Formats: sequence, C-alpha cells, structure tokens
Amino acid sequence: MRRRALWIVAVVAVVAAGAVVDACGGPWRRPLLAPAHPDPRAWSNGDLTLAYVGHASVLIDFAGTRILTDPTLFPRIGVDVAGVTIGPTRVVRAALTPDELPPLAAVLITHAHMDSLDRPSLRRLAATPLLVTPRATRDLVDDLGFPRVVEIGWGERVEVGDVVVEAVPVNHWGRRWPWDGWRGYNGYLLTKGERRVFFASDTAYTEAFAALARETRIDVAVLGIGAYDPWIQNHADPEQAWRMFEMTGACWLVPVHWDTFRLGKEPLGEAMTRLLAAAGPQADRVAIRKIGDTFVVPRGGCSPLAFR
Repeated sequence: MRRRALWIVAVVAVVAAGAVVDACGGPWRRPLLAPAHPDPRAWSNGDLTLAYVGHASVLIDFAGTRILTDPTLFPRIGVDVAGVTIGPTRVVRAALTPDELPPLAAVLITHAHMDSLDRPSLRRLAATPLLVTPRATRDLVDDLGFPRVVEIGWGERVEVGDVVVEAVPVNHWGRRWPWDGWRGYNGYLLTKGERRVFFASDTAYTEAFAALARETRIDVAVLGIGAYDPWIQNHADPEQAWRMFEMTGACWLVPVHWDTFRLGKEPLGEAMTRLLAAAGPQADRVAIRKIGDTFVVPRGGCSPLAFR
C-alpha cells in the first residue's frame, strides 16, 4: 500500500513538473531536425573529437575510445506509465539516432534526473561494455542489461580502455523521486595521456572548479548553460558558466544543456546569445554553437594564456 502511494506521488510530481515545463515552453510542436549532423565514421582515430548530440549528450572520441554522456535519444523524457513516457518533448531531435552511434566503450551518467538517466535510451545502448553511474544509482539501471555497471563517487576513478574517468564534485543534486535524496551526482574528468576533458553538464555556479586549473591542464570544458530561469539554484546561467569555464583554465568550451528540451522560461536561443556576449573577444573559444556540431581539438593543444 505504501509502495503504491509513493508511486502515485511520483507520477503526480512528474505531471506537475511537466505542467511547469509546458507553461515555460508554450504549445507542443514536432521536434525539429538538428541543425548539424555528426559523422563519426569520418573521424580520425588520432584525434580528440567531441560532437554535441543534444541536451547533456556528448559523444567524445579519445583517439579511438568512444564515450557517450547522459544519452537522451528519443522524443520524450520522463516517467514510463504503461509503456508511455510522460514528460517534456524535445524541441530539437537528437543529432544522432541510436543506429548512427558508433560502437561505444562506455556510457557516463552524471545523476539520476530523468533528463540525464533516461532508461529507454540506456536500454537501447545496453550492449555497451561499461556503464558508469554515481553512487547509489545502480538500482535504477541494473535491469537494463549492461555487461558491467560501475558506481563511482567524488575522487574515485574507473578506467575505460586507456581513458581514466574520475568523478568530481559539482553544485547540483541527485534525487530521481521526491524521497530519494541519498543518490549521488557527478561531474567527470576524462584523461588520456596529456589530453583532458572536463564534463559538468548540470551544475549551479561554484568556484570549486578553480582547483582543477591548479592541479592539471584541461583541453575542453563541457558545461551546461541552460534551464537557469527559474532554476538558478540548480543550473548556472551563461555568464556564470563562462566564469566557471575560465576558472578551469581550459582552452575551449563546449556548452550543453540548452535548446533541446524546454526546461526553463528563457527563450530559445537566449542561452547561446548570452554566452557569446559574456565571452566577448574570446568568443572563438566557444567550440560548439549548434546542436549536432563537431569539434576536433587541435593536436598541438593550446595555452589558455594565449587567449588572454
């Protein structure tokens, strides 16, 4: 009986959240095609390449080791009720369909929110050898069929082939339902040799990222820039994202978590416009500007000081 009551509360919570999103986003429209279309088949195995699939989904190719973050590949995200997903509908389709994705070495999940841990997308990718999730989230994915599931908390690491994935702190929260506040939430630092990618798709403003610049050199920082109105306590706005990017000491910024789902009141296009304005004369460091864009990190790397 208590289990049923909790399930009813969960459904009502999701429906209420959906109503807020609908109020923010206006009338339903068929999702648009992504403005760009990555072609992983054409990528060089010697490069560090990133493609923005949409929302918090980034396909990262570390010279042949391919990792996908927070996959949301279908028209809706939300709670499954009798085989139907109740929740927000995409504004823009995923830039790659499941069939267009290359063979993956791992999938990374940052936290249990339904726009990051999307069970239908994960089920479709269950042949991937490794699924990495935050602490206390394995129960949400264990039935999906992944050969190996590894939970890691802040400061812990797992190897994905020759890429080291370390969980790092972000300023967010991890519950999937109103009652499960014990669940973990992560950013990730990915390292292969001297190349590094910092991934923090969901975080409010924090100065903790400055520690990364003191400890290591980062090539690319992937940071969320959307869903800040009215959720500024959970998601950084574009100006804050730019400041955090500068704190990391990274050379290039890949902005994510914008214009894929209507999760905030800000108009479509506002997040990117504000980000480029905040970057000013350094706007060329914003490496991706459209859903579906691909960025190949220059092999010579860079010194962030060269941009100052």
